[in-house]
Amino acid sequence: MNSVSVRALLVRGMLAGLATGVLALITAYLLGEPHVDSAIAFEEAHSHDHGDGVELVSRTMQATGGLATGVLVYGVALGGIAALAFCVALGRVGRFGPRATAALVSTGAFVAVFLVPFLKYPANPPAVGDPDTLDQRTALFFLMIALSVLLAVGAVILGKRLAPRLGNWHATVAAGAALVVAVGLAYAFLPAGDNVPEGFPATLLWQFRLSAIAIQLVLWTGFGLVFGELAERLIAPKAAREREPDVAVTPTG
Repeated sequence: MNSVSVRALLVRGMLAGLATGVLALITAYLLGEPHVDSAIAFEEAHSHDHGDGVELVSRTMQATGGLATGVLVYGVALGGIAALAFCVALGRVGRFGPRATAALVSTGAFVAVFLVPFLKYPANPPAVGDPDTLDQRTALFFLMIALSVLLAVGAVILGKRLAPRLGNWHATVAAGAALVVAVGLAYAFLPAGDNVPEGFPATLLWQFRLSAIAIQLVLWTGFGLVFGELAERLIAPKAAREREPDVAVTPTG
């Protein structure tokens, strides 16, 4: 793959990330923000600080402009990174076409970048977690992301090396089992997150975390579909045209 193709795929990845970021933004606004408001109401009702602090950013701005900026920038950045991962994976993880490779990359990214770290350090709404440990919890979360990605890459390499001796199926099972064991060890040795404060509604916490999963699922599913189609039309335009229905023209006269 030449530099022109990589650059073109990078641009398409960022555009796909922007497009699916809009879908994720709508999901976050409709599903996530109501739970954030409920958590803030709980925090204010149980706060011992009744002073009149200066609100630097209004809640309205946080739920609109701030949310849009964060989600869209996140989508564009991850779209570009995923496009580069696609360039590396294409033709190296099996005989998959551009769309299938994009689906594999987006699925792997959802699992490695979000789901595995989320199961160890799930997203918390306001009022959950000690503010004094925020920096530590953030560092642990990003450490878990780095470990998850490295272990996933290692599992892929292990599977490819075992394939000539064990066959594709057994090599995949062995690499998957090694990945599960390694992730389990990381879960066991890394410190746990903060506990939920007494009296915090369990239903609200559960719904907030489900909305976080839904946002990421929409983002990565949409990216896989949109970017896969864009990559297919760039890399295999002839095959993409052949799949389009032909309109038969019957001569008259």
